[in-house]
Amino acid sequence: MEADTASAAEVPQQPEALMTHPSTFMSRSNAVMLLSFAVALLGVSLFFLLSGRSFRRKRGSTVLLVGPSDAGKSAILSALAYHYVLPSHTSLQPNGARILVPFDDPLSSTATSLRVVDVPGHPRLRAKFSEYMDDTRAIVFVVDAGTVARNGAAVAENLHIILRALSSLPPSRATHAPQLFIHAHKSDLLSASSAAAPTEQTLQLAKDRTKTILERELEKRRKTFVKGVSVEGLGGGDHGGEDAGGMTGLECSTEDQTFQFDKWEGPGGIGEIEFSAGWVRCIREDGITTSETEKPWGEDGLKELKESLGKLA
Repeated sequence: MEADTASAAEVPQQPEALMTHPSTFMSRSNAVMLLSFAVALLGVSLFFLLSGRSFRRKRGSTVLLVGPSDAGKSAILSALAYHYVLPSHTSLQPNGARILVPFDDPLSSTATSLRVVDVPGHPRLRAKFSEYMDDTRAIVFVVDAGTVARNGAAVAENLHIILRALSSLPPSRATHAPQLFIHAHKSDLLSASSAAAPTEQTLQLAKDRTKTILERELEKRRKTFVKGVSVEGLGGGDHGGEDAGGMTGLECSTEDQTFQFDKWEGPGGIGEIEFSAGWVRCIREDGITTSETEKPWGEDGLKELKESLGKLA
């Protein structure tokens, strides 16, 4: 009896800390699981939030109006933003205004606010477009359809700068590269009569004429560039051959590399250039609109351009 009592006394007692009820372990396990789930959910939410902001930033919210001087960029900006056009002079600095697209339903839930910037076309100022490229969603290259036949070389020089800038965008911007529109402006000057608004045939003539002349002039520049000769308008260090790394900005998917807008290898794909034609009704210095005197029509001269910009919403 005494031996049994001694043996029982020798059995070590377990510490109270180890005598935890099983339900306590389950509570702690559930707490850890809930905490892990909350952290994971927070991480996923932050990922999608930052990704959405990054997408919007890359896509941009600016539309650039570029092109030679006197092409009508300031008049287009005024017509798009304020619905009327005052007499203007050659711009010496960028001007901007806000618009809502699509134009036919600017109050819809899907409407998008865009900043339109008119970049001066003077040779010393036109390169300012590059300052806006990080936030640019579209570029509208404005051409005077009435004078492009005699100014084709100068217009092509300006357009070449834009094409090369787009072709030089990093691969990370390929899916969000700015859309390029070429607008044949002042198309009403090609009409046979000023008594009626330009017909669909007249607008198509303006686009075809602008496209043909610019393709011809850009092809001349491509041939000069690939021969290793310095090309006017691209800067002193922009030469053809190996110095330019083979990048001219005029690469096309044609068999002989002849430049064609429909085959241009832009950052967003082949032939991603859209043409439009139109005009605006200006107010003369005496305050009388040309629509009340020389051009008594009520049609919207920027209808095609507005439809193109409406796709950016």
